[in-house]
Amino acid sequence: MPSLKDLRNRIGSVKQTQKITSAMKLVAASKLRRAQDQAEASRPFAERMSGMLANLGANVADLESAPRLLAGTGRDQVHLLVVATADRGLCGGFNSSIARGARNRVRELLEGGKEVKLLCVGRKGRDMLRREFGSLIVDTIEGVGRRRLEYAEAAAIGARLERMYEAGEFDVCTIVFNRFRSAISQILTLQQLIPVEPAAVDRDTAEVKAVYEFEPDEQAILTELLPRNLAVQIYRALVENAASEQGARMSAMDNATRNAGDMIDRLTLFYNRTRQAQITRELIEIVSGAEAV
Repeated sequence: MPSLKDLRNRIGSVKQTQKITSAMKLVAASKLRRAQDQAEASRPFAERMSGMLANLGANVADLESAPRLLAGTGRDQVHLLVVATADRGLCGGFNSSIARGARNRVRELLEGGKEVKLLCVGRKGRDMLRREFGSLIVDTIEGVGRRRLEYAEAAAIGARLERMYEAGEFDVCTIVFNRFRSAISQILTLQQLIPVEPAAVDRDTAEVKAVYEFEPDEQAILTELLPRNLAVQIYRALVENAASEQGARMSAMDNATRNAGDMIDRLTLFYNRTRQAQITRELIEIVSGAEAV
């Protein structure tokens, strides 16, 4: 049985932990509001651009002049997964859910006879995947959005993916991230970045594809638009991830704070009972000694 001093030290230790988790909850809550606004603001533009390029891809993907970012390489053998996680933990199941989704996708591709490469954006994704798929990880990008996520960081990642694609290092690129729904709910999302997925045509409604006129010319516009769309989609995924991370961290720290409070109550009750039992035992010893005299 632990001594009273050990119990007092344990209670003090849990109280200090409770102060830390409570402070982390408040910090995450303050960051969540800004990250949520940033994620919600990025959605309309990213969705409209993605839809426009998907519709455009259905029209021009078969043309010889179509850019490779839109038309693809004509192969489906080498897949690059961009696994976007956080650099830090203490955010509940945020990182593990992304790693689990990436792991399932890798296994599915390998079973289909595909070659898989992993580019980890965030240290936690690398740490979780390298035990099983360490040989597939080509690189890790850390420190993204350490202070505040900027579009330039997403553009740099997009430029790197474009260089890898032009060098023939992969045929299809997909990003794995968590889309923000609420502070306690995130949606695991796998979005294909390269090539742009063509818009699905509903045969029942016989939907007519949009017709585009290019000015000054198709090549010049798509050469400018496609890399920008790649950066926009990556930026959207990263801001959705940032909001999801802060929401998951706030929820996790709130649970940890409440659990610490429950543990303090149990330890305090056990401490009081142990102290009372010790006092009672000492009184019995005193009375027994007095009767013996």
